[in-house]
Amino acid sequence: MSLKEQITEDMKAAMRAKEAVKLGTIRLLLAEIKRKEVDERIELNDAQTLAIVEKMIKQRKDSISQFEAGNRSDLADIEKAELAVLAGYMPAGLSDQEVAAEVAAAVAASGAAGPQDMGKVMAIVKPKLAGRADMTVVSALVKKALSGA
Repeated sequence: MSLKEQITEDMKAAMRAKEAVKLGTIRLLLAEIKRKEVDERIELNDAQTLAIVEKMIKQRKDSISQFEAGNRSDLADIEKAELAVLAGYMPAGLSDQEVAAEVAAAVAASGAAGPQDMGKVMAIVKPKLAGRADMTVVSALVKKALSGA
């Protein structure tokens, strides 16, 4: 079952169970998926669907920090509930050691000699770690590995 089919099935289950927050969040996600498909005239695969989920998670995290800074805990709580639903569609994250090992392997595979080769390393590591690790952390690890190279 594809990720998009799983999301659709979860929407049906949320309707039956009358889970308003989950249903609303899944509908937003499906609307964004449909918008992307219509705009680009394509059928999204799991990786593209996962990228949309990841984008929506990032938006929720930004909103939570803004609402908490503005002392709007009521709105932050809504965003946290949506974040929890969206996080359920992300694959299991990698540990710090696993990410560091992937970065080291990519540096070795690319033959990177210094910071100017960061693009080569990121091109290798990004498809492997997308959705499974925070890419800002990965980028920092690559930069650290190349500056010590």
